[in-house]
Amino acid sequence: MASSSSSSSTLMKYHVFLSFRGEDTRLNFTTHLLQALKDEGLHVFFDEEKLERGDQLSQALSRAIAVSNISIIVLSADYASSKSCLCRTTNCDVENIDGSFKKSFDQHETRRSVDEVKQWKTAFAEVGKLEGWHIDGSISDRPETQYIKDIVAYVMQKLMKHQVFLSLGEDTRLNFSNHLVNALEKVGINVFPDNDSLKKGEKLPPTYSRAISASNLSILVLSKAYASSKSCLGEPSDIMDRKHNPTDKHIVLPVFYHVDPSDVRNSGGHFKTSFEEHESEQPADRVQQWKTAFAEVGKLKGWHIEGGKFDRPETEYIKDVENVIKKLTNIGFESASEELVGIEYQKNAMLKLIKQKDCRVIGLWGMGGQGKSTLAEAVYKKLSSEFESHCFLQNVREEIKKQGKESLRNKFLSELLKSNVDIGTPSIGSTLSQERLNKMKVLVVLDDVDDSDQIDYMGVKHFGYGSKTIITSRDRQVLESGGADTIHEVKGLNENGSLQLFSTFAFKQLNPAVGFQDLSRRFVKYAQGNPLALKVLGSDLNKRSINYWESKVEKLKDCPPEKKISEALKSSYDGLDLVEQNTFLDIACFFKGEPIKRTKLILSGCYKGAECGINKLVDKCLINVSLMGKDIVCQESKTLGKCSRLWNLKHVQEVLKYNKGTDRIQEIKVDICIFSYFPSSWLRKEHEDYKKLHTYQDDIISLADELRYLRWDYYPFKSLSSSFNPKNLVALELPYGNMEQLWNEDLVHLRKINLFSCKNLKKIPNFLGALNLERLDCENCESLVKLPSLARLTSLKTLRLEGCRSLKKFPEIPNYFHELDLSETGIKEVPDFNEHLDRLQWLTLTNSMVKDVSSNISKLKSLFSLDLSGCPIVKFSTVDVRSPSLRFKSLKYMHMDRCKGLKLISELPPYLLKLNVLDCTSLEKVSFADQNLYQFDYLDAGDACFYEFTMLFRNCFNLNQESINNIEANAMLKNRFLAKKLAARFDCCGKIPDLSSLICCFPGNKISANKFKCQSMNSSLSLKIAPNGGGGSRFLVFVICLVADLTHCRYISDVECICKYQLTAADGGNDGGGGGYEKLRSKISLLLFPEPEKYKHYHVFILSTADMVKEDQNYEEASFKFYIRLLDLRRGGKEYVKVERCGVHVFYVDAESDTDDTDATDATEKRHAGNKRSFSHDGEEGGGGVKRLK
Repeated sequence: MASSSSSSSTLMKYHVFLSFRGEDTRLNFTTHLLQALKDEGLHVFFDEEKLERGDQLSQALSRAIAVSNISIIVLSADYASSKSCLCRTTNCDVENIDGSFKKSFDQHETRRSVDEVKQWKTAFAEVGKLEGWHIDGSISDRPETQYIKDIVAYVMQKLMKHQVFLSLGEDTRLNFSNHLVNALEKVGINVFPDNDSLKKGEKLPPTYSRAISASNLSILVLSKAYASSKSCLGEPSDIMDRKHNPTDKHIVLPVFYHVDPSDVRNSGGHFKTSFEEHESEQPADRVQQWKTAFAEVGKLKGWHIEGGKFDRPETEYIKDVENVIKKLTNIGFESASEELVGIEYQKNAMLKLIKQKDCRVIGLWGMGGQGKSTLAEAVYKKLSSEFESHCFLQNVREEIKKQGKESLRNKFLSELLKSNVDIGTPSIGSTLSQERLNKMKVLVVLDDVDDSDQIDYMGVKHFGYGSKTIITSRDRQVLESGGADTIHEVKGLNENGSLQLFSTFAFKQLNPAVGFQDLSRRFVKYAQGNPLALKVLGSDLNKRSINYWESKVEKLKDCPPEKKISEALKSSYDGLDLVEQNTFLDIACFFKGEPIKRTKLILSGCYKGAECGINKLVDKCLINVSLMGKDIVCQESKTLGKCSRLWNLKHVQEVLKYNKGTDRIQEIKVDICIFSYFPSSWLRKEHEDYKKLHTYQDDIISLADELRYLRWDYYPFKSLSSSFNPKNLVALELPYGNMEQLWNEDLVHLRKINLFSCKNLKKIPNFLGALNLERLDCENCESLVKLPSLARLTSLKTLRLEGCRSLKKFPEIPNYFHELDLSETGIKEVPDFNEHLDRLQWLTLTNSMVKDVSSNISKLKSLFSLDLSGCPIVKFSTVDVRSPSLRFKSLKYMHMDRCKGLKLISELPPYLLKLNVLDCTSLEKVSFADQNLYQFDYLDAGDACFYEFTMLFRNCFNLNQESINNIEANAMLKNRFLAKKLAARFDCCGKIPDLSSLICCFPGNKISANKFKCQSMNSSLSLKIAPNGGGGSRFLVFVICLVADLTHCRYISDVECICKYQLTAADGGNDGGGGGYEKLRSKISLLLFPEPEKYKHYHVFILSTADMVKEDQNYEEASFKFYIRLLDLRRGGKEYVKVERCGVHVFYVDAESDTDDTDATDATEKRHAGNKRSFSHDGEEGGGGVKRLK
């Protein structure tokens, strides 16, 4: 058995890792041992996978071993037959390799390397020397149950952990020390007090020695009678021995109770008398050992309680001790750790928010049962000791209903001010109360607030400097109106976190038990990441049979959720108005996972104010909850036909087949279904409230004219019924339908038409009356020859005609159009764009027959994305020679891939976020318009949290040198803009956003000497950094350039560039302190490189990320090492591509100045002409200075 040091304060995931070979002990000894350990409440990692011989040790097992306090190895006859078990014993294992072990090793030696087998043997020999239990199974041997009892007792003793060991004398046992123990235990601190009366002359009992060694911290209450007991005299020696052990990090805090610290140090006063008495009875060396320990304790910083008239009350000293210990032991973290399974990262995020000076009020927002209160409590317990006063006010919404606002506020303020408060006015009118609050640094949690007035009523605005208020609410609007400085959304758990939390309650461990893995995942899927649901379900299933589990999971398919879950969720629903409730039920039952724009479009036609209702649902975190919505519908009636909505396939079949429908049914959705019987009478006029049909269908039916939303995949008929007059239709969706034509009707309410992949559709009617039509999707309608004029449809925003190969003429479109997709059509000419199309944002002509895009395309001043990939164009310019002042100001994304005949691209906007020009093998010239930073003002500052620039000229081998210079210059300009923005963000927020980056590539095998003065012919280099020479917030910026050949990339690869670099400060210091340098690592995932396997021959890569912008620390030297790694996404392997050359460009950026780059550089060069120093790959100083950007 191996265990971690008892002094370690690290929280492990598992108490015990149980290692065994499987079949020969799985169903007997090991199983019984596992159950006995679990019965003690221990978290055990049980090797439940039946590993076959030759299986490799999984990463999960390795991680489990690393996070376990104790490892128990059950060495049976079959143990060494498994390579996985042998790997597990690398660091601890049987002294003489003999018997069945010898036979197993003989077999391994024929298949494994000599060194590997030798390593295993060494480990086994080490384990054989460890003290453990030998169960020989003979008649004379003890029963296995006794061994199991001994093992469990040993484990529990090893895991015994007290946060505080309290050493005290008899004269403080019933007063000060007793009060101190009570105070510590009240806040959850585990104390081992010295409460037994010890006989004189007795040695320190083993229990006390173990308690000292199992504690993180010791408190010695040194009183007048302390040294009169030999047991007390021995405790300081043991305690100081632990303190001197460098691996223990044991903390010792003395309280000098009515004694002078100098008497403790020098063995004076009462201590002198006590030692003189002991010297006559004890060996001189023992007494000297005691004196030495006391002298060391006397030198420690602690509390001196004189007890005189002018001294503070003892209660204040006890409070001081309590606060210090809470801070040192991080009380709150451990006690809440079980509740925080799966959401530790959210707790850490909250702690970071609270540490920000400008975050005074922090909102926790999320749906019911999501863990807001649990998270707030964990943070509260973690930080409360750092504040002068603190209060956690639970269930504000419910408590106000029970006792009223005034009573609750008085209770709240009394807790904070530590005195009775009785205020009967709406505001805190008492000047004295306000002043007291203004002077206090407090930590407050207001839990479950549903009205912003409640926040103000509690007097949050009166709290003193440095105070923090955490408010939990289900409604984001409440937090915003209540003055929250920042709002953290408490989201549902991911699959792994959900499984861990569920297992904690179902199995009392972090992983599912053997045979329950699949069932556990089904329950986790049902809970949808809701912590409350996971806890309720897990608790109910604990120690239940597998038959019960299977029955339960089947029941949940059709029945409402558990009562606790339902009640917690439904309280949010009850606070909605009628439109919001109906909108919520539709989304929960039918539209979960659907695009928000499509959902808003459809529901706005069904309910007035539906869009506002959807926004309200988002604020209340109800937009993704299907669990509760379906439960509410289920509760409407036990009769299926009387429920308002149907989504279960069996229920829909039953209602339709046996004509059970009533006028209460409003909507039906069945994703994939073929009915053998579908009575047409059911959909006639008597069911006018029926709104939605989404079903596959063979038998002809008469559709009700009152339909508002019709979706029918694979519609089987050539046309819709001639009698169908859907005057209220909002959305018509007939994807993959068989129809050849639609009807000619004026559909005033129609907003969306989806005719995706209707292969036989030849024409579309003239929708002159469809004045509200916003979207028309006719993608892959291969037979569609002509479109009617759409110019009068003033509401039309989106037209998608991708794949309509028979369509030859550019459609007439209305003004104020937003999105037009003509990809893979037969259209050859694009007309002159008029200035009225100034709202067109997306224009896609991919793989169309367009040969020329008129230069007046620049009139499309709102154009955001342009895609000309695969078009037979020869040249492209963004400037109209007739109107050179017209420029793209909104264009951010441009794709021109596989334009084989393209030779010229001119006057590109310099601020494009994405420019993809892939495989344009004839391209010769590329130029940019106005290469200066002022042009980047067109990038909207509103979404400037991060920028991702990409410029890809893959396999454009005909580019001339001037064009390559232009591309490089634009990349460097974007780098300077990026650095400026990142530095400004750091200056405002104290951190640099980590998502910003630039990736540029083009063919070639040379690095520009002008732009990258520091270069190397391999994958590493070092350089000297000139002093920044300026004040203010200055940042050091690195831009890297690499040359590599990606020709041999495998299909489906992820390309990563890894940059390891080390910065050395001029004064030998660094950010972390000590060591004289700072090691950093930046990884750039080149996922933005489409199809990396298609890169041919050498390419130059210019790269930069947020990691390469560093706040200046007076660095004077930097060294770099570069790797390009290919990750095979299919096989999981990886390989490295050789970096042929590398270069680095370094410059400074000033976050505080908006001066133009060129002017600042010129001024800097003059100002520092006498103090210039450049950098080279060998570290030698040379001519030229570091470029500085202000």
